[in-house]
Amino acid sequence: MPSFAPRPHGFRTTAIIIACALFMEQLDATVLATALPTMARSFSVSPLHMSAALTSYLLGLAIFIPASGHFADRYGARRIFRLAILVFTAGSMLCGQSTSLLFLVGARFLQGMGGAMMVPVGRLVLLRTVDRKDMVAAMSWFMVPALIGPVVGPPLGGFLVTYLSWRWIFYINVPIGILGMWLATVYIEDIKELDPGPFDLKGFLLSCVSLSCLMYGLEMGSRGGGISLGATLLIIAVGLGVGIAYVLHARGAANPILDFRMMRIPTFGISVIGGSLTRITAGALPFLLPMMMQLGFGMSAARSGLITFSTAAGSVLMKIAAPPILRRYGFRDTLVWNSLIASGFLAACALFRPGWPVFLIHGVLLLGGFFQSLQFTALNTVAYADISQPRMSSATSFYATFQQLMLSMGICVSSAILALAMAVSGHASPRLSDFSAAFLGVTALSVLASPVSARLPRDAGRAMSGHGEAGETPLALES
Repeated sequence: MPSFAPRPHGFRTTAIIIACALFMEQLDATVLATALPTMARSFSVSPLHMSAALTSYLLGLAIFIPASGHFADRYGARRIFRLAILVFTAGSMLCGQSTSLLFLVGARFLQGMGGAMMVPVGRLVLLRTVDRKDMVAAMSWFMVPALIGPVVGPPLGGFLVTYLSWRWIFYINVPIGILGMWLATVYIEDIKELDPGPFDLKGFLLSCVSLSCLMYGLEMGSRGGGISLGATLLIIAVGLGVGIAYVLHARGAANPILDFRMMRIPTFGISVIGGSLTRITAGALPFLLPMMMQLGFGMSAARSGLITFSTAAGSVLMKIAAPPILRRYGFRDTLVWNSLIASGFLAACALFRPGWPVFLIHGVLLLGGFFQSLQFTALNTVAYADISQPRMSSATSFYATFQQLMLSMGICVSSAILALAMAVSGHASPRLSDFSAAFLGVTALSVLASPVSARLPRDAGRAMSGHGEAGETPLALES
């Protein structure tokens, strides 16, 4: 695409443009799950075989997420961001034109390639173009679609499949993608590193095998995708084994594609660990809540979608409240206490019963969505507080890789706890008590993020939050 000088604009414009790409990816992933049975009938295959459409997308993510930062450094962040949207949009069009499962699998892999570069590179653009003092507000806008997409997806998918055609769940990405490419061309700066260094081909190949096996194994384990438990565990074991081989390789590599040395930076390392625990619950909630509403409460998909939408409404309210909260309490105290509060509202979902007033369920989900979104905004911002500009692309690739892994892990963990509760109680199908056990299980993991966050320095991310005395800048930020 030709190069244009971007128009002057505020940081919110950049954040919203990038957030639209994130929304498109998140919406697509959740809408598809609703349409799989209908698509299986269209292709004359078993619904069980449709899991290939999910895993092929994950494989595309696993292969290209680690390389996204290097591509952005070498060819320019705006160029790669536009290319990623183009690839994702083209993959969506091909998905809508699919005439067989094999065709769909290939198109979904193409979508995964675009999605792998779209979100990490978009976050990189945000980190490199927004002043540190505006980063909290920018991240607040950026994070809203990540929570809205999974909640809006199921009811929207049900509507499109019921009243139009399953092909429209892919076609709706086309106008969004075209608009996103035009907005990126007009408003986003093209930033690249003068010397990105050599490409870590060996590390790239090792990370491809490791992440592909881990994501595929976790996905199959959580959905029961037609392979045995032994085969699933073997795939995950191979992923872990190759992952260890990658870590050994990265220790001696000058420019590893996933740089584990960044975990030594306290703000980044603690954010990755604390964020991993929190994202397990983020992956579990959209999986457990609609299922409990439909199977446990006997609600329709449309009605359960209207209730779970309250979580998204809470996340929208957060974007206004996050900057003053972090300015008043700082990242450390906010994360320590907010993780406990968010976990409390998650645990409250275990108490939901058909006799509860609907407004009370809405209230719990609204507040839970608010505090969960605040947690992600704080984590995704303070993670980059002490990362220098030359290492920013490596940091975004590393962070995005673990983010995707933990979201997949959330589905797997919650599904495993649900299955265990059913086995212990002797239930052939999940009941409300089994869902309660699953919610409490993932809550236990979420609570662990609080002591992890307590290890942050009290002045962590001060230049971003404005917390503390004005004019003081931590030495780690001098770069």
